Amino acid sequence: MSVASEGKRRGRRRALTEDEIVDAALSLLDGGGVEAMSIRAVAARVGVAPNAVYTYFPDKAAIVRALVERLLGQVDHGMFTDGARPWEDRVEAVAVELRNRLSEHPAAVGLMIGGPMDGPHALSLNEHLLRLLAGAGLDPDEAARASYLLIVYIFGSIALEVADQHRPGPLPTEDARTAERRERFARTPDDTFPLTAAAAPTMAGYVSTEQYLWGLHRVLDGIAARAAAPGGS
Repeated sequence: MSVASEGKRRGRRRALTEDEIVDAALSLLDGGGVEAMSIRAVAARVGVAPNAVYTYFPDKAAIVRALVERLLGQVDHGMFTDGARPWEDRVEAVAVELRNRLSEHPAAVGLMIGGPMDGPHALSLNEHLLRLLAGAGLDPDEAARASYLLIVYIFGSIALEVADQHRPGPLPTEDARTAERRERFARTPDDTFPLTAAAAPTMAGYVSTEQYLWGLHRVLDGIAARAAAPGGS
């Protein structure tokens, strides 16, 4: 068989981009969770052999990092620099947008908190937050501690919301999730767990925006109090 005919039989290698690979990985993640996002599955989704994917990403971890960067890059960092708004409002705006974005891709939350967020978009997010907290009156050490506290609260809250669902794909509406939790907690035996049973209506709303903001405001109140103290501590 001639070289020319051999080339025709095999066909040309499909042109591919990093964005296409990340698109495929995110689609698989949304549809079936982390287990569905294998290199082989990603390759099949974009129509190439697995070794073609390795041309762009050395391993699955590299794809995960790119995917995390993609989602963090969709957050409008300009909200941090809106000087017309109090610093607390700017943090809240970013926190709400992060929650909204990740609610569309809940399986990605575990990937974010399960590894270092040290890509350009992640570092930019942290840099803006540190600058904002320093402008609020915190010294560099306090600003770094407060930044970490906020990240823990934001991602931890979202992770707990996601964990409450045991199926892949975007989260159901808040009303649907709250109703499901209300029905579940209504079965709490009040003779054995009286306080939990009494708190059931409030606990059902733990996955709500109201609860998310309630906790965020308590954290921000504490940070503001530190910033207002002499020496910002």
